[in-house]
Amino acid sequence: MTQRSILEFRADLRGRLRRLFDTRGFVEVETPVISAEVLPEAHIDPLVVHLDGPDRPPHFLQASPEAHMKRLLAAGSGPIYQFARAFRAGERGERHDVEFTLLEWYAPGAGNDDAAALLADLCGATLGTAGLERVTCREAFQEHVGVDPLTATPAAWRAAGVRSGLGLPQGHAESNDAWFELLLAEAVAPRLGHGRPTLLEAWPVSQAAFARIDTRPPSTALRFELFASGVELANGWEEETAREPLLDRIAAANAARTADGRPSLPVPDRLVAVHGPSMPSGVGCALGFDRLVMLAAGAPSIDAVRPFTSRTA
Repeated sequence: MTQRSILEFRADLRGRLRRLFDTRGFVEVETPVISAEVLPEAHIDPLVVHLDGPDRPPHFLQASPEAHMKRLLAAGSGPIYQFARAFRAGERGERHDVEFTLLEWYAPGAGNDDAAALLADLCGATLGTAGLERVTCREAFQEHVGVDPLTATPAAWRAAGVRSGLGLPQGHAESNDAWFELLLAEAVAPRLGHGRPTLLEAWPVSQAAFARIDTRPPSTALRFELFASGVELANGWEEETAREPLLDRIAAANAARTADGRPSLPVPDRLVAVHGPSMPSGVGCALGFDRLVMLAAGAPSIDAVRPFTSRTA
């Protein structure tokens, strides 16, 4: 693709997506790229910026607009979406970069069925697909790697890894979550979303992130990920709105970071403060816009459909 055609292609997809959200009553918003707060996550490292000098508390380039968009929700914004610049340290590859574009949206009052319908329309408008396949983590893992992610013992996880020709990196702490993440990335995800996109639902509770928990047996997290042609496109969930569970999830993320030899991150007090009665229930979702452009263009990497990368900026 020429530079001009890349720009036109990206603009056309943005226009289609804006029309999709605008006609559904969403409002496009902008939130800060740099902030004194960041939402701690176990496997995402934010970029640190010392606005006030090295002896003062740092600011962070945002890994996603989640924290600030949720503060807008609590203030009564209603349904909102954003094309956000996002930053994640150490991420570079055919589908990753240190700086990239996220399309993120929040729909108060919605559930995962509503999210599935919206994602089906989104993929239809941009990828020309029809409908979604919806499968649970239990179904996908049992089919592709022969293990039940909700009940598997450490021995069962190791056996699944052996069958898939996979092993945890040397020195990596062994846990059910570590095996889940490895097998998902290397053995399950590449098989999803062929023919039509796949929505992977009902995640293990330990993989909830900031999703609400469905306590009906078997207890699962109301989280989902969208895959197309083996590529993870979007990640979302029905939101946990209460304050104490949010603090527990942040503490767990920081514990995982320190166990992995990385620094813990400060608690985002402003975000925590708006959880509770003022935070509406609903669904939030983040979609990798560059990956969507890559798939829509039939390109081999996100670099092929961006005018600049972290190597050329």
